[in-house]
Amino acid sequence: MKKLPGRPILLFDGVCNLCNHSVQFIIRRDSRGVFRFASLQSEAARELLSGFQEKPTGLSTVVLLENGRLRLKSDAALGVLRRLPGLWPLLYVFILVPRPIRDAVYDWVARNRYRWFGKKDQCMLPRPEWRERFLG
Repeated sequence: MKKLPGRPILLFDGVCNLCNHSVQFIIRRDSRGVFRFASLQSEAARELLSGFQEKPTGLSTVVLLENGRLRLKSDAALGVLRRLPGLWPLLYVFILVPRPIRDAVYDWVARNRYRWFGKKDQCMLPRPEWRERFLG
């Protein structure tokens, strides 16, 4: 497996409006620049995921790569919240909810995200000041 960069990497559906707004939400709060990002549609994401047995199928999940580990769905979302400054880490308490329940809620939102929030024809282009945080 290719060596992962030292900072956590969030892989997301680049055409999903909810996902794009979530990435922007994270960037605005991540003043230390902890997270890096790549769309699941990118070559960078394919390369990063190539070394893992467990991989997302399709674009319906967010992926957090951190410390050589791959986290999916609600584990990934909670892992991000845990690393943000302020009160956001308090939401990590939801890790106590059994994963099948958390992921069922996650899957329900994922199934409906295009209908509720829409989607773009192409992946988001990051703002110039954010480009260095995006891979590929």
